[in-house]
Amino acid sequence: MSDVLAVITARGGSKGLPRKNVRPLGGLPLIAWTVRAALEASCVARVLVSTDDEEIAKAARDAGAEVPFMRPAELASDTAGSVEVLEHALEASGAHSVALLLQPTSPLRHAGHIDAAFAQMQAACAPGCVSVAPAPKPPWLMYSFKEGGQLKPFLQMPTGITRRQDFPPAYVLNGALYFVRSDVFANERSFMVTGTIGYEMSSQDSVDIDTLEDFVLAERLLSHQISAGLREGR
Repeated sequence: MSDVLAVITARGGSKGLPRKNVRPLGGLPLIAWTVRAALEASCVARVLVSTDDEEIAKAARDAGAEVPFMRPAELASDTAGSVEVLEHALEASGAHSVALLLQPTSPLRHAGHIDAAFAQMQAACAPGCVSVAPAPKPPWLMYSFKEGGQLKPFLQMPTGITRRQDFPPAYVLNGALYFVRSDVFANERSFMVTGTIGYEMSSQDSVDIDTLEDFVLAERLLSHQISAGLREGR
């Protein structure tokens, strides 16, 4: 088995959808879906949850994850970053050659995604791999406001583009998984270290829960997957 430490980050405070990490989804607390995905991934050696919340900690343990410490208050504020949280988890858990950051707000990411992304990272001899999804719109169609209300394009239109379907493919980080070699992470303190590659996921599997509307969408998609047997063997 590879030496991958999966760290699931789940603080108690959530303003967009309060208590979302323990909110029931498909009969399980939301965080349980990410714990299950990590435990079922063959590349993961250890699954650890970093939280400041006792209810989340209990739900994580019930799902099979380790919660060997409670996250310090200074790392559970609105201003605390994931880099510092992962640094703390790595320091507290001992040496692991690769870290995998997982967010419980991506319940449709499953073990197959995790293993495929890690295999892609190994095949490319890359120091990191992050998941992406197709961008909903080409970035060349995005604008900002200038003074006076005039629109300013974010990017200069590529030469020769006359139809929307002619734009080159664009992708966005979907937040579902972040692989990074621990030694490179320690030096660069980033999840997008030099040489990071991307692992593409579908838009449906990339649902990231921040609002009630996101949660309702995830419920519908998960229910479809379960009824169709698409979660089996994942």
